[in-house]
Amino acid sequence: MTTACGIDFGTSNSSIGVCDAGRPRLLPIQRGETSVPTALFFSFEDNSTTFGHEALDRYFVREHGRYLRAIKSVLGTKLFEETTQTKLRRYAFGEIIAAFLRFLRIAAAQSLGEPPTSVVLGRPAFFVDDDPKADAAAERQLEAAARGAGFEQIAFQFEPIAAALDYEQSVNTEEIALVADIGGGTSDFSIVRVSPERARSSDRRRDILGFTGVHIGGTDFDRQLGLARVMPSLGLRSPLRRKGLEAPSWYFFDLATWHRINFLYDSKVLTEVRAVLRDAAEPEKIERLLRVLEHRKGHELLAGIEAAKIDLSRTDLALLKLDDGVADISLKITRAELEAAMSDSLQRIRSRINDLLRMAGLTSDSVSAVFLTGGATRMPSVRKSIAAAVPTARLIEGDALGSVATGLALDAARRFASTCRI
Repeated sequence: MTTACGIDFGTSNSSIGVCDAGRPRLLPIQRGETSVPTALFFSFEDNSTTFGHEALDRYFVREHGRYLRAIKSVLGTKLFEETTQTKLRRYAFGEIIAAFLRFLRIAAAQSLGEPPTSVVLGRPAFFVDDDPKADAAAERQLEAAARGAGFEQIAFQFEPIAAALDYEQSVNTEEIALVADIGGGTSDFSIVRVSPERARSSDRRRDILGFTGVHIGGTDFDRQLGLARVMPSLGLRSPLRRKGLEAPSWYFFDLATWHRINFLYDSKVLTEVRAVLRDAAEPEKIERLLRVLEHRKGHELLAGIEAAKIDLSRTDLALLKLDDGVADISLKITRAELEAAMSDSLQRIRSRINDLLRMAGLTSDSVSAVFLTGGATRMPSVRKSIAAAVPTARLIEGDALGSVATGLALDAARRFASTCRI
């Protein structure tokens, strides 16, 4: 029986892959689905903790509790050392991440007959940009959480390398491929020499021509769109009666950042916002902000922004409508407005690919294929930025939410000698 697995612990979604019967496969985790939101809900009503789709359900039916999402984003940051309050106790973020990984391990056991004991965890090229110490700390923190979840043997593989292993299953000849993995929290890239023959090798170090990444992903696009189009309706850049002063901007940046929202519900923050309201030159906007915080509607608001972003991957116009007596927002948002909000991030993505080509000693026309994975690669503007860096390469769409976990399963099979024949 396979006791090794690969886990793609993502900022927005997570998946599990294993190798058995000669092939890698993704495991159903919840409701028969092989990908689940990386989310937890601590209920204040029955003191239970739920995960994934069930966590989202309980939050959006407005059950009283604490909702957490994008917990991967705290790894390697000062926020990791803090705790978050639930009804009965305060939890360290290490405990919270371990609880989510334990949920995935138990889900795997339902398919495998026993819980896996060995795991290859995906990791971005950089958990934290331009800070090697923080990046190393993030990997140690994730390893400790995996051990706390019950895993005994723990290894790491870079997410773009794992995606390359998945892509290699489909190639018929040798080629140089750029793998672009853009998920909820990071944009990771690798340039890998792939072929059917090389796929049988146990040591692929010489085939990895370069890899890099940048801490930009779908949650950043949510924040950028929110700050550009939604937060002004709640008071961002709203003047105070005192000449030359504006409402504090940090409220709005936190409200547009998934893993920061819960900190705004603190009673001290609410007291501060009420003081700002008394001095506001546009009190109706600050009143709207205060209602959102008092009714704990932050995640619902950001989910509406995320939904508009997703809609704009398919259409040129999206409607953000929250007319529930709390936020009372109705906005039309265009794809052009989204792309304008994302413009700096899109340029950084293209620049990072150009840097990678230089690191690998290659020109853009050396790359014959671009393998796209990660939910954010569904966005037309993201694809255009990638294609602009390697204009002669063909774009190949992988499993947006499953390619990394599939590649991690292949890697786990090699490392831990499971029953997968590759």
